[in-house]
Amino acid sequence: MASEAVKVIVRCRPMNEREKALGCKAVVSMESARGQCFLQNPAATSEPPKQFTFDGAYYQEHSTEQIYNEIAYPLVEGVTEGYNGTIFAYGQTGSGKSFTMQGVVDPSIQKGIIPRAFEHIFESVQCAENAKFLVRASYLEIYNEDIRDLLGADTKQKLELKEHPEKGVYVKGLSLHTVHSVVQCEQIMETGWRNRSVGYTLMNKDSSRSHSIFTVNMEIYTVDEQGQDHLRAAKLNLVDLAGSERQSKTGATGERLKEATKINLSLSALGNVISALVDGRCKHIPYRDSKLTRLLQDSLGGNTKTLMVACLSPADNNYDESLSTLRYANRAKNIKNKPCINEDPKDALLREYQKEIKKLKAILAEQMSAHNLSAKPAPLLEPRLDPEAEKQLIREEYEERLAQLKASYEAEQASRARLEEDISSLRNHYDLKLSALEENLRKEAGVDEAGGGCAAQAEGSLML
Repeated sequence: MASEAVKVIVRCRPMNEREKALGCKAVVSMESARGQCFLQNPAATSEPPKQFTFDGAYYQEHSTEQIYNEIAYPLVEGVTEGYNGTIFAYGQTGSGKSFTMQGVVDPSIQKGIIPRAFEHIFESVQCAENAKFLVRASYLEIYNEDIRDLLGADTKQKLELKEHPEKGVYVKGLSLHTVHSVVQCEQIMETGWRNRSVGYTLMNKDSSRSHSIFTVNMEIYTVDEQGQDHLRAAKLNLVDLAGSERQSKTGATGERLKEATKINLSLSALGNVISALVDGRCKHIPYRDSKLTRLLQDSLGGNTKTLMVACLSPADNNYDESLSTLRYANRAKNIKNKPCINEDPKDALLREYQKEIKKLKAILAEQMSAHNLSAKPAPLLEPRLDPEAEKQLIREEYEERLAQLKASYEAEQASRARLEEDISSLRNHYDLKLSALEENLRKEAGVDEAGGGCAAQAEGSLML
């Protein structure tokens, strides 16, 4: 299975009103064409800025629309083909994570990644031919290390994490809602958003106090020309992480301080998982250290195409937080995932045979070239078969190979039966010989005893 690196981009928002009022200066700059981000230490302006390179670098003038089209679009397209996908935003509190993921209605170019993904998915559903789709959505939050269903009847109820040998990690009792349109998706998201835990801090008046995961589950059912049905399943996780924060800056006290502590602990656990995955010597990956890392287990090092959006503030008074975010993102880009299409086992087997046949054909072509067969008149190229005919050919080759294996197995079984029969006959033969030998030995022993008795009797008579 081919591996694929986690894609990482960085986005810097404009200076906000609070930063302007404090007279902050910008310390973040970018060279978008090269995906480079530069961070100048305000305490060492004579030193060159720290440089980082990512899959994309988006500064203040870039819109969410551009980010989606260039980076997120291929990932969501993969979901419609049967791959799992995850997009998550990371950064300090107030750095623009929710703006990137949720966005705003006006202007339309700043509509968030989540609503754009909805539009993309249902556009693919409407354009697909000879296919049926089942699309379901769920929305949860992790608040103070407790999982809550934002679309459930009781949004305060704590849900449990479970693990299944096939499904992997899942949330027991999480509600799934069937959706048929973009509007329904947006209504569900709006309902869940109203139920999210938010609170006021000095850094952000509507600060997210929880991590949220909106998941779109897709089942894709198709029937080919031979009447064979094919089933694929995929899911898209859209993650809005709570921001890392310092109590001295946010002014958090009481409940806000408790929330911040839990947020920072879970983000620290996420950082430890990323570091362990990147460090090739680490045998244990600490996914179980937090609910967040367990839910993102498949997205980090597993069967998922993953995109991380690192969000930055440009202000000099956030230098330390911005540096931490960039280092975090720089490690994440080295994570290797192993995404594959989630399909019915028989379809997966057919795909494997198709790859094997192509590989054997390539080897055969090389061998023919090595033996200088090209000197003979080259035969006319056979017309390329259409996909359905090729599938039928693969099935026939598969059935022929299966029949050969079955015949070989039956011949082996027959040979084994004959061998067992020969062994049994040989055992009986030697048993008979052994019995005859023992009988002879017993007879000889009887004669010797009888002879000994007669001699003793004669000796007694002479003495008398």
